[in-house]
Amino acid sequence: TCGGVIKPDVVLYAESLDPDVLDASVRFISQADMLIIGGTSLNVWPAAGLINYYRGHHLVLINKSPTPYDAYADLVIVGPIGEILGGVAVV
Repeated sequence: TCGGVIKPDVVLYAESLDPDVLDASVRFISQADMLIIGGTSLNVWPAAGLINYYRGHHLVLINKSPTPYDAYADLVIVGPIGEILGGVAVV
């Protein structure tokens, strides 16, 4: 809480990302063999820049519109992420 107000664990516009979360994200992304990115145009920084740390072999992009990284992806799925992943169970 912050002054009695409960703040959700999200980053709002113009707020900084938690440096520890950002460092962990870079570490995990750089070690991943497959990276699936969904529901983003990859235009909002600094989160969009995290894709630059990926060195794996299988990049999958899911978005309803083209992204600047479509040409680099092994698989591009076009459509709303909620519809595409709506029936997928994550375990």
